[in-house]
Amino acid sequence: MKKQNYNITFGGIGGQGILTASELLGWAAMYDGYPVKKSEVHGMSQRGGSVESHVRFGKGVYSPLLGVGQADFLLCFHEDEYERLGHFLNKDGVDLFGWLDKARTMIDNPKALNTAMTGVLAAYLPIKDASWEKALETVFPEKLRQSNKAIFHKARNAAQTELK
Repeated sequence: MKKQNYNITFGGIGGQGILTASELLGWAAMYDGYPVKKSEVHGMSQRGGSVESHVRFGKGVYSPLLGVGQADFLLCFHEDEYERLGHFLNKDGVDLFGWLDKARTMIDNPKALNTAMTGVLAAYLPIKDASWEKALETVFPEKLRQSNKAIFHKARNAAQTELK
């Protein structure tokens, strides 16, 4: 069943690709025809500080920020940030933190964790494949595109298999 709005909180530390992951989702949702709002909160991101991003898409989305208990999905790429951001998840929300270790086993380069986790998230969202493909083309430079596409699809397929 499709929802009217989707609210996602991404969290991690500087250098983990939080902003890239939220950008990928934002573009995919936009290419799929959804109105999109996105915000970013940077700590001392260049020194491993906290980074979070909120992405909201769907009808009736007017603000980019999520309040406590409003996230439908929580993607944390670091254990410490999971504890800090867990309160954003609503009572019926999907906590994807359990995928973190699985996603790490799917990649050779730790910098690709963001792409793998976004692939997992994609399994839960109503965004069409063509929109994800276009977003991957938009976000990643040519030299990184094929490897990120492969990681995205591997993680999404694994999540889809588990959801069945």
